[in-house]
Amino acid sequence: MTRTKRPAHASIGPARCGLAVAWLLALVLGWWGACAHAQSGAPVPPATAGGSLQVLHWWTSASERQAINVVVNQLAKQDIQWRDVAIPGGAGMGAAKVLKSMVLANRAPEVTQLNGVVFGEWADLGLLLELDNVAVQGNWEKQMFPTVWSLLNNHGHVVAAPLGIHRINSLFYNIAIFKRYNLTPPKTWDDFEQIVRKLQGSGIVPLAQSAEAWQLATLFENIALAESGPAYYRRLFVEMSPAAYLDPRMLHILKRLRGLAAAMPQPVRERPWTEVARSMVSGEAAMLIMGDWAKGELNAWGMEVDQQFGCAPSPGTGDFHLYSTDTLAMFAGNYVHQPLQETLARLVMSPAVQSEYNRIKGSIPVLRAADPHMDRCARDSWRAFSKGPAWQAPSLVHRMATDDTTKDAIVAEVQRFFLDRSISEEQTQKRLAAIARTLARNRND
Repeated sequence: MTRTKRPAHASIGPARCGLAVAWLLALVLGWWGACAHAQSGAPVPPATAGGSLQVLHWWTSASERQAINVVVNQLAKQDIQWRDVAIPGGAGMGAAKVLKSMVLANRAPEVTQLNGVVFGEWADLGLLLELDNVAVQGNWEKQMFPTVWSLLNNHGHVVAAPLGIHRINSLFYNIAIFKRYNLTPPKTWDDFEQIVRKLQGSGIVPLAQSAEAWQLATLFENIALAESGPAYYRRLFVEMSPAAYLDPRMLHILKRLRGLAAAMPQPVRERPWTEVARSMVSGEAAMLIMGDWAKGELNAWGMEVDQQFGCAPSPGTGDFHLYSTDTLAMFAGNYVHQPLQETLARLVMSPAVQSEYNRIKGSIPVLRAADPHMDRCARDSWRAFSKGPAWQAPSLVHRMATDDTTKDAIVAEVQRFFLDRSISEEQTQKRLAAIARTLARNRND
């Protein structure tokens, strides 16, 4: 397939361009300072003879830095320098806003971490480099899982390079605590509640948790998947069906989410996910429900699976895979960086980088062929994902299911409900249905 270069403004009509600029401008007003701080905090050294690529991302924890260094070091062997713009913040919420402000200021990075459906939004503006030639030469379509391949494609063009697949429906537990109290990993929410009762009065918090919006919403989407499987989950978060939100099952999901507060540290306060993970392995808490990047972080702290901690699917989701992907997209600009960007895309899809990066990150490669170096947790994740789309659910929180506007509205409503006991389950159910109805109407306008 021969890719025809097109100018960055291609496919953007005057009306659409005006809407895009207005959208970006609204965000930049509150985030320009954050962008300036990010730039000043990551000084750019002189470029090497082979060139350099500025990369914006939110991989800032110990394991995330170690994992991305696999790519950095491989680039260095090609005489290409990785110029870091790392924006702290869970689920990339801060990085997404900083990216938009940089683009508006005509200072787009050559490479950016992007997740999920937002590829299409940037590609439709004509801003992303198409990687069709690299994908064809590397036989990407046959090598990677079909779900990942479809995520990378926008109107027949490949617009991103995938690094790995995370399983969001992961439960981690402190092995010493489980042995001391003769506990087994909970397969159902009834099993989970039995563990909570056994730990009552022990001084051990059953479930580590943060009040951060994205972390509460991660628990919410896990419960939603457990309630009725991927088909209902997709009606909620992909199709945004108002009827699905008014279904009695949503009321049950909300009641379970609120009921889990009794298993959490009181008061539930906002903490980074790394601090929440540390509370589990330190013995303060017995369990943690979090994406499998938590496993990578525990490994980085010197702990091993089935030694200090164990892993299992979150209750009720053993057959399913709630997924997100780590992915890099390239801004086209004037195409001067295209050879370097294509080199980076080839590197991240090489089996060696896929294996090493995901081993450290806690995730699994995007390749259909099983990596022999996967640990038990990764093998379970790979088997679940390999079952195909009927068993997969795209993470709402991590932009796999829908656009940022929709995601942000639902996440904010879930946090408001959890923290404000004066709001009833019925009220929140109606509010979520109203959000779905409004957004569905806007999509059809």
